[in-house]
Amino acid sequence: MNKRLLTTMISASLLTLSASHLSTLQAAELNFAHIETVGTSTIETPADMAIISVAVSIEAANAKSAKEQADEAVSQFMQRLIKAGVDQKHIQSANLQLNPVYKYEQNEPRKLMGYTATRQMTVTVVELNNLNTLLDSALADGINQVNNIELKSSNEAEMILQARQAAIKDAKQKANSLANGFGEQVAGVWEVRYFPTQSHQPEMYRASMKMNADVAQTYQQSQVTVSDRVEVIFRLK
Repeated sequence: MNKRLLTTMISASLLTLSASHLSTLQAAELNFAHIETVGTSTIETPADMAIISVAVSIEAANAKSAKEQADEAVSQFMQRLIKAGVDQKHIQSANLQLNPVYKYEQNEPRKLMGYTATRQMTVTVVELNNLNTLLDSALADGINQVNNIELKSSNEAEMILQARQAAIKDAKQKANSLANGFGEQVAGVWEVRYFPTQSHQPEMYRASMKMNADVAQTYQQSQVTVSDRVEVIFRLK
């Protein structure tokens, strides 16, 4: 028999034995009266801030003109944001994307029609009441695309902690309820399997829709949701 094939077969057999042995050990470890429960929780709170992603896309006859117009729109909007009290650390502007624009006709070589310059900006709005005003000012400064508006809560870290404790409490209550129903008592925790917290922020506007004067009016305050989950194995007395 080929030596490499024999080595492979032996390795596979050892892996199979190891997996089987591990399963046996796990079964032996749980060879006692126990209850498994899943604790879940969901916490909601009104959104009080937002992260907006906007962009300016300019098409011009030459690359220089397209770039200058895009840069000017971003600069004006940034200055307006700072004057409105937005901290500069909450403003991020992406580098320029410059692409040629061609016209295609059948049986004809492509013809260069101009260039499109695009720059994106991400702004964290810590005062949600200012959102409509900022969107209006973006329009006035030449920003012509809204990629996304994500509503968030400034209390998200606290919500995560609350959701985690609520999930733990839910798992305990379920275990005690089940044990009492069968005339048993919970002795303690044997194993905990924890799943990371998930935060759900409603997205109001997306898909790079062209911005117009009605965009600001689409804003409606919504809820931010945080959920958590924990699986627990409890020993019974």
